[in-house]
Amino acid sequence: MVTTNPFSAMFGRSPFQPLLAHIVKANECADQLLPFFEASLQEDWNTATELRENVTRLEHEADELKTDLRLNLPSTMFLPVSRSDLLDLISVQDKIANKVRDITGIMLGRKMRVPDALADPMRDYIRTSVACVAQARQALEELKDLLESGFGRNVSDVMQNMIRELHTLEHQADGQQVAIRRLLFELESELPPVDVVFLYKIIDWVGELSDRAERVGSRLQILTAR
Repeated sequence: MVTTNPFSAMFGRSPFQPLLAHIVKANECADQLLPFFEASLQEDWNTATELRENVTRLEHEADELKTDLRLNLPSTMFLPVSRSDLLDLISVQDKIANKVRDITGIMLGRKMRVPDALADPMRDYIRTSVACVAQARQALEELKDLLESGFGRNVSDVMQNMIRELHTLEHQADGQQVAIRRLLFELESELPPVDVVFLYKIIDWVGELSDRAERVGSRLQILTAR
């Protein structure tokens, strides 16, 4: 019997195809963050609203892919990795899109504008965190291609190099976060206390993007080590 379920057909081609489709959505969601930040600096809330709507749509599409994967992943299936590993990976990936939704939601809701002294460091920090997400996506794309061609001896080596680069980016984001928090500490007396609280929250959440992207990489590393 030929299946009419497109998601089942996707699994038939590759167990990693649904995971890749999901992280592509998460990556597209993260890509909205820097334009959103630029719009907030200009206090262009119309553009910020449009970008926030993009984030909401992409995050919803990612949620649908996550739900489809959980419902359609066969319990009996010959996979190069375990079913529980795949479910764990989709959960980690999903938190990336969720965090972009949280950042844009609170910034738009409060019409938050980062102080000028923090604008350039925040811009670079966001770029690094978004680059972490893109690197996690690239690593999953590479793993899918390698697994589809069979477990070659080079799978682990290739993945180790990609995960190493992801770790370097995440370490860079950590350093940028420390520097920005230090700058904000110096500005605290000049800003409304409530604004300071939410600025620290945004700084932390941008850092969570890179953290969660690195967790994707760590799980991929575990998969290739087994």
